Amino acid sequence: MGDDQFKLPPGFRFDPTDEELVVHFLQRKAALLPFHPDVIPDLHLYPYDPWELNGKALSEGKQWYFYSRRAQNRVTNNGYWKTLGIEEPIFSSSSSNPTKKVGMKRYLTFFLGEAPNSGIKTNWIMHEYRLPSSASDCASSSTTTSRSSKRRGQSKTEYSGYVLCRVYERDEEDDDDDGTELSCLDEVFLSLDDLDEISLPNYN
Repeated sequence: MGDDQFKLPPGFRFDPTDEELVVHFLQRKAALLPFHPDVIPDLHLYPYDPWELNGKALSEGKQWYFYSRRAQNRVTNNGYWKTLGIEEPIFSSSSSNPTKKVGMKRYLTFFLGEAPNSGIKTNWIMHEYRLPSSASDCASSSTTTSRSSKRRGQSKTEYSGYVLCRVYERDEEDDDDDGTELSCLDEVFLSLDDLDEISLPNYN
């Protein structure tokens, strides 16, 4: 698979918000609707270590985007992705319905090693986006999804299990260098992950 296969046309930059990733990409994927241009590839992530994504996923700067199947076992060839167990809701920016939940965002960190809880933490971060569990929360109508599914000969259930992933390597010295400056919530969630590695003194 060539490195040029998943690149944007010259002059274009892929810099979507969380809401845009869910509404304009993941929801269309679940509804079997076409993309123009179709730049985000399907990728069975977990055999690949994060540094192997170049040429296999859409690259924008030092970030990689791809669709993958939801999975509980996030083990790669040399490590595993550890979820923080916290999901952040993504709400619509529409002024007419600002409380509408359009998706969910999960945070994961990559660890080197085999055994969970004993690996070496790296600076590789993944944002995993999924659609809400309730079909009524999705912006795509069930009618559109049903018609698209019948036309393609595939069921909605088959595609609703997809997630959209954004992977990048965090630069501890200067997060601004690669355009992946962490939000306040990113910092909070990642700091919660660090609590697992801290041993508090015993004063008894």
